Amino acid sequence: MELIVCCPRCGEDENLHGEMEMGDITVHCGSCNLIWLRDLQPRCSRCDSSDVRPAHEAIVSKSRGSQLSIQSARLIYLCQKCDAAKLSHYQMTNSPIMPENLPTEQ
Repeated sequence: MELIVCCPRCGEDENLHGEMEMGDITVHCGSCNLIWLRDLQPRCSRCDSSDVRPAHEAIVSKSRGSQLSIQSARLIYLCQKCDAAKLSHYQMTNSPIMPENLPTEQ
């Protein structure tokens, strides 16, 4: 699950501009001109629950032939309900989660 910011009025997710003031982020939508205060609480994109846990997802690339190498990791959030199996596996192994789409070309 990625944290994607989108306009609550029109759904725009690219034509946005944010400014930080005293720890708050104010976002302006360039498509419909709505201005709102960004909620920094991560939520599940499927069920809208705030009961999510941080996890690391591997960023991989092909290094040689068909060999994949982990280059780095990015922070994602897993929902306790929607991602229960993936979250359980992550907590048991404490290893970065492999991305769903792996690179196919070098």
